[in-house]
Amino acid sequence: MNVANVAAFSDGDAGGNPAGVVLCDTLPSAEEMQAVAAEVGYSETAFSAREGEVWRTRYFAPEMEVPFCGHATIALGAVLALNHGDGVYPLQLNETAISVEGRRDGDRLTAALQSPTTRSAPATADQVQAALALFGYTAADLDPRIPPAQVNGGAAHLLLALADRAALSAMKYDLAAGQVLMREHGWVTISLVHAETERLFHARNPFAAGGVYEDPATGAAAAAFSGYLRDLDWPHGGSIEIIQGEDMGAKSRLFAQITPEKGASIRVSGAARLMKPLGA
Repeated sequence: MNVANVAAFSDGDAGGNPAGVVLCDTLPSAEEMQAVAAEVGYSETAFSAREGEVWRTRYFAPEMEVPFCGHATIALGAVLALNHGDGVYPLQLNETAISVEGRRDGDRLTAALQSPTTRSAPATADQVQAALALFGYTAADLDPRIPPAQVNGGAAHLLLALADRAALSAMKYDLAAGQVLMREHGWVTISLVHAETERLFHARNPFAAGGVYEDPATGAAAAAFSGYLRDLDWPHGGSIEIIQGEDMGAKSRLFAQITPEKGASIRVSGAARLMKPLGA
């Protein structure tokens, strides 16, 4: 099976979150895709096959299938542009339909996805306390302007906003305990964010549910977070930038456009770069 290796949401010629992309004539069995994703070892691998006018797409982490993955969708958009030309490609996921736009300008690759619809709800006191305990934070570390919430833009996340950038940088947790907590509540990641300004954010995304300590760029969480800012009437001005992966040495840049309509799709975009296969 031919796997393309793409770093999505890269910062120039560096950074980004690696994803595998497999274009198929027909999708393999779930067991085969899971085995390939585990062998590839990235936080997600996207599998996509053309079915009529749409591309049937599924995403697998090393230990589980996920309903939607933003950075793997950006990687898929880049690969589709390379193989089939610039354009907007409709994608049929397990639970919804979205699209990705891929563009190639010389050696430069960019892509933009339209997320599933977004929604948010307050996190319960027990959920917040359990998450704070996981990371060794206290309620005093939280930014009261962005209350803890369960957010969704195609996948479920717990959102915790931290008042201090240093607290975000110091993030650490036990992977096994994090996996239990995230799977118990159905969270794909716990999204930790810090607002540098009203439109510039720093983020870290532990992905213990999928067996990954941390993602350097998480497009699904960016979409969910952007939808939550809209629900809060946050002064986002129609767009935000998220810097992620900096504390991992893999700086990534994610851009989100936020329309006024509550619950509407979020456009998440960024650059992509081709990588050598692992071990090459």
